[in-house]
Amino acid sequence: MMTDIKIIPLGGVYENAKNMYAVEVNDEIFVLDAGLKYPENELLGIDYVIPDFTYLKENAKKIAGVFLTHGHADAIGALPYLTGDLKVPVFGSELTIELAKIACEGEEASRNFNDFHVINDKTEIDFKNAIISFFKTTHSIPESLGIVVKTEQGNIVYTGDFKFDQTAAPGYRTDYARLTEIGREGVLALLSESSNAENPAETVNERVIFDSINEAFEYRKGRIIVACVASNILRVQQILNAAQANNRKVALTGHDVEKVVRTAMKLDKLHLPSDDLLIPVKDIDKYDDDEIIVLETGRSGEPLKSLQKMAVGRHDKVNLHEGDLVYITTTPSLAMETNVAKTRDMIYRSGAEVKAIFEEVNSSGHASKNDLQLMMNLLNPKYLVPVQGEYRLLAAHAELAEELGMPAENIFILKRGDVLEYKKNKMLVASSVQAGNTMIDGSGVGDIGNIVLRDRKILSEDGIFIVVVTIDRKKKKIVDVPQITSRGFVYVKTSRDLISESKEMVTKIVQKDLDNKEFDWSQLKQDVRDNLNNFLYEQTKRHPVILPVIMEINQNSFGNKKKGKNKKQNK
Repeated sequence: MMTDIKIIPLGGVYENAKNMYAVEVNDEIFVLDAGLKYPENELLGIDYVIPDFTYLKENAKKIAGVFLTHGHADAIGALPYLTGDLKVPVFGSELTIELAKIACEGEEASRNFNDFHVINDKTEIDFKNAIISFFKTTHSIPESLGIVVKTEQGNIVYTGDFKFDQTAAPGYRTDYARLTEIGREGVLALLSESSNAENPAETVNERVIFDSINEAFEYRKGRIIVACVASNILRVQQILNAAQANNRKVALTGHDVEKVVRTAMKLDKLHLPSDDLLIPVKDIDKYDDDEIIVLETGRSGEPLKSLQKMAVGRHDKVNLHEGDLVYITTTPSLAMETNVAKTRDMIYRSGAEVKAIFEEVNSSGHASKNDLQLMMNLLNPKYLVPVQGEYRLLAAHAELAEELGMPAENIFILKRGDVLEYKKNKMLVASSVQAGNTMIDGSGVGDIGNIVLRDRKILSEDGIFIVVVTIDRKKKKIVDVPQITSRGFVYVKTSRDLISESKEMVTKIVQKDLDNKEFDWSQLKQDVRDNLNNFLYEQTKRHPVILPVIMEINQNSFGNKKKGKNKKQNK
């Protein structure tokens, strides 16, 4: 019987981060990673974006497990929401699982989830339709692993985040022999990351990056505030080592860094060069400025907002002053460039200076062009599925594969929800499943849709225009002059003519509807909206959110005089 194989990206394609890929072998689904992404600027008020779990919920009985490549948010960030809905086993390396537990503890729905399983690069798990195994990769966090789904038709390999670095420290080293072995077994399809596929520069090794950090610490006289992603354990280790070499103490600030650092230290994945290196942030004033490093990670590991608060004196622990250096050691995504520029400007206005490691060296933790081609040469896949990246990055990865001689028809650039199916010895895109975005806003999961986002965008750009009208429907008259309130649209006191004309217009519209024999509340509101929208645009070239509030009073002269009763309705 021929094995039925499907590969379905539920996230991670046509976008950066939010990795989640379903590999379906007969009646078993293997979920590879469960990541989130941080929202771009147009997603106003949204905290995170996670994959749509509809397909997994509909096929919950088929899910064999969730397999994690590493402990960054782009691989584990959606896990608290997934395990809140689906009680499926989760597999990952020791550090990855500990970080996944921290993530799950932060959400009410997944707080009691405990079906975690620690694996390593030697582990093989024999399921009914496939054998799952792992291989060591090099990334900016220890114990990063690639995943192999071994089927009768060949291996399906998912690289996760990786790069090749010949100088990598123990715990970060790639297992080249294992990669060669997987390639010899036969790789049917390779799902390989594409985050850095367009960058022509070679990624420098980590020794060069440490030298750059150490030099920045050595020649600076004032305080140094280092911005870093909390889960970038390798970078945190380099910062600690450089601080020790330059006789500086390190104070940790940020929502996640204490937990992440303590967890990594407990598991012996992060080492303190000396016992007295770390100091409480409240004690930094006891030291001279040239003795202090402040390691800032920000909420969920994104330090930019915290740096902005420091720059304007609103941070609860550390504020910038003249002579400080803000050293950004994380490489922001393209979507964050505007925010980075804004943050830098605010820092300079505070009197501090800014230095960014990505402007000095190509410090990416992701595979360069040569790395991607080396991975393909080691594994020699029949089919390539570029993942993790916007379309231009996936296309750049495809070009690299063609340079190696892979036929274009064997390379599949998939959209979210595409079902890539292997049938009759041929791979083809067979169908698609639901796989959109789920927005996380505070405690709300998926309750923010396009209409709400559209309204937020309009409110942020053109404001709101509220019209309150009181009517007596029985007597068919307006009881009081319409009241108008505006926020974020025009300043009422300097726009009296506009407000007066708007009141007159609303009065005519409402009276016309009252005189109509077939009176309809929704039609009345819509008429007010439409007419006001056209009028306000003609006058201001803006489209505010128009909110009509219609109050109804039933006036009964006998009741008013004798009993003092009024009946009001807000429609």
